[in-house]
Amino acid sequence: MSVTSTAEQEQAPPPPSSRSWSRAWEDIVEGVKQRELWGHLGWQDIKQRYRRSVIGPLWITLSMAITAIGLGLLYSQLFSANIPTFLPYVTVGFIVWNFMLGCLIEGTDTFIGNEGLIKHLPAPLTVYALRTVWRLTLMLAHNLLVYVVIVVIFWSDLTTSGYEISPGGDPQPGISATILLAIPAFALLALNGGWVAILFGIISTRYRDIPPVISSVVNLLFFMTPIVWTTDILTNRIGGGADWKILIAELNPLYHFVQILRAPLIGNSQSWHHWAVVGGFTVVGWALAFVAMRNYRARVSYWV
Repeated sequence: MSVTSTAEQEQAPPPPSSRSWSRAWEDIVEGVKQRELWGHLGWQDIKQRYRRSVIGPLWITLSMAITAIGLGLLYSQLFSANIPTFLPYVTVGFIVWNFMLGCLIEGTDTFIGNEGLIKHLPAPLTVYALRTVWRLTLMLAHNLLVYVVIVVIFWSDLTTSGYEISPGGDPQPGISATILLAIPAFALLALNGGWVAILFGIISTRYRDIPPVISSVVNLLFFMTPIVWTTDILTNRIGGGADWKILIAELNPLYHFVQILRAPLIGNSQSWHHWAVVGGFTVVGWALAFVAMRNYRARVSYWV
């Protein structure tokens, strides 16, 4: 009887006293400090995925180039757009979208996929979320090679002040020193990727129906987000007033996340309300992730 009681105690969930704001904060701080651990794990994920491959991680770049160029050329013909300006728009949109998509989809698998490590490695849960974000950052770095090639090819068009992405669209200022805004923009995206991986990772560990639901919703949001189409197309090709058509994009939070990074990279006009929206989501998202860490951090190891 004593052996059975001991086993039951070991398998029992943690007591309510384990719910502590200080422990949740300590987990996040310690997780960030262990950058050698999550950095190594994230790099190993890339190496393992393309192990025994001839060109290795360059497959990331090649697949992005094929997708972006193929769809960019197709939609440029459908919308009668200028290829030298429309193709970079689509390419950068895909690069940013893939990073955000990874944070959402792979974020739901953050703790489920690390079941073995969670049960045997005494590390903060934040380490596994940062591992996911770091892996996606490495993939984005590979995809930026496509961006560099596209910009070099169409440099004269993208640096011309007043260029249009689609016929009759708003004139754009062109690539300039504002391209440096891409650095804080990506930092903000990565910061949001952290809370997404923590929050959705915890929820998905408890409720395994969440990952397919998020995957389905994200697929729908792709077509509602200006990736292969521009907001100019809404106002120029659809009759009626322009206000309600612009709301189709403005009410989609993913549009603002894409735009803060895409705009400086291809010399589009930058609106600060995009930064305000993303900043608001950053604060609210981390607050929710902090609450989830406080209430359920100790239970994740029992759910995986």
